[in-house]
Amino acid sequence: MAELYPMKVAITSATPFECQGIQQLLSTGFSNGNGSLSVNFYTTGVGIMASTYNLTHLALTQQPDLIIQAGIAGTFDNNLLLGTTIIVSHDVPGDTGVQENGRFMDVFDMGLSDADAFPFSQKKLTNPWLKKYNLLKLPEVAGVTINEITTSKLRIATLENNYAPVIESMEGASLHFVGLQTGIAFLQIRSISNIVGERNKQYWKMEEALHSLTANVLALLDRLQQVGTI
Repeated sequence: MAELYPMKVAITSATPFECQGIQQLLSTGFSNGNGSLSVNFYTTGVGIMASTYNLTHLALTQQPDLIIQAGIAGTFDNNLLLGTTIIVSHDVPGDTGVQENGRFMDVFDMGLSDADAFPFSQKKLTNPWLKKYNLLKLPEVAGVTINEITTSKLRIATLENNYAPVIESMEGASLHFVGLQTGIAFLQIRSISNIVGERNKQYWKMEEALHSLTANVLALLDRLQQVGTI
């Protein structure tokens, strides 16, 4: 009989506080039971450059079976309840290009990159592992990744017109890019803390978002353990 090895799950976040609750509860209230999961935590840093490098290093040196990027995000959808946890179905880099004559053109529009050259498909970095790993059936939404938090109404409108995103992050496309390039399964799980462009923190739901994120990631780990397969 072949020897069975635990599924290696890497949980990553841009900042330590986003995964702090998950890590604390995992160490005290979660049992690996049959040993089907091996869970480790990694902080990748903020922004596309830091996260792409650190996720690539993680993928190549640790070779996990599944990378979960857990974090908070802003939403473009005013009807999406703050504190909701979602999974990103596809992501796209939203600030690589040129702003000219009142219009933003990305590298695909400019003809500098092929919108369908792997790992892209119609400009998108699409997650092919959702059917297998979205075990909680969380809402699957579109994401856009930029290096600068959006505050301008004009920039918000540009992103919405160009990419029709539901959420915005500073690291999501990095995960999708690295996962697709290395063939390592990934999930981008985010909880909504604010409406994109709202800078008054009194209208944010940070605590609720972190609580929801923690609860859903722990529930997913529990389901992965029950399934017991890679």
